Amino acid sequence: MLKKMSPAQCRAARAILNITQPSLAEIAKLGLSTVVDFEKMRRQVSQEAIEAMQKALEKSGVEFIDENGGGPGVRLRKRPQPTKRK
Repeated sequence: MLKKMSPAQCRAARAILNITQPSLAEIAKLGLSTVVDFEKMRRQVSQEAIEAMQKALEKSGVEFIDENGGGPGVRLRKRPQPTKRK
């Protein structure tokens, strides 16, 4: 798990999943202002709130990529291929 999701990663993860800030707030069980303020870097958001958002996004299928020389990022988790029946 990523140490701490950045506001940019949060925005990118929502875009990949095509979910709104209100939807993320709902699934993370947070107030909308917490999501908005975090993404716009308006105020310091608690570590617990950031973890709640990150876990909600991960459960929805996002993988967070740590800084590895190319910069931190996000991607959709690879879904298992269905097995073919004979």
